Amino acid sequence: MYLARFSYDILPANRHRALEFISREVEAAQRNGLNARLLVPLTRGQGSAALEFEIELTKLDQLDQFRHRGVDSNEETGSWMHGFSEILTSPPVVEILRVETPVKK
Repeated sequence: MYLARFSYDILPANRHRALEFISREVEAAQRNGLNARLLVPLTRGQGSAALEFEIELTKLDQLDQFRHRGVDSNEETGSWMHGFSEILTSPPVVEILRVETPVKK
């Protein structure tokens, strides 16, 4: 299994709006049968993201499929992306992680 994690930097004044944007992304992933969640850090180190979106994948190509499908229609996805980019203070950081299952002895 893989995890794709998107980390977003926003100003505190835009937090509520960012939560709405990311919630739409979580809902879209779930509609497509993927496990996704919004992560809200309780503590933040210097340079850490304000909010994160995480999606579970069984194959890496699921990420491309999800990103190309978008949130809703092409027009709504474009509007969503434009609105969200307006409140980001920097481009999102994307991490792709592989989940390792410990080998039992």
